[in-house]
Amino acid sequence: MRPLLYFSDVVTLTFDADKCTGCGMCLAVCPREVLRPSNGKVEVAWRDACIECGACRRNCPGGALKVKPGVGCASAMIDKMLGRKKACCVDDDSSPSCGQ
Repeated sequence: MRPLLYFSDVVTLTFDADKCTGCGMCLAVCPREVLRPSNGKVEVAWRDACIECGACRRNCPGGALKVKPGVGCASAMIDKMLGRKKACCVDDDSSPSCGQ
């Protein structure tokens, strides 16, 4: 069973398959199974599950993965619950909108 997701298409994760060496380090360190092996390399299997921990990026010798390390949208949801106005990834109608 896949874990619960809060928002779709707000993750900063990007992957450049041409830079992937197929070492599998990202597979070993990803806590959410965002990546999977594919034809001797890896591919992004479930991008929205990424929590932006940055482990894949830090362990990729080829520089194939990029992600703005953070805590995903967890801080945004907490900010929203606390009534803070600048909650990244959450606006007043609970739809994704970063940078406002």
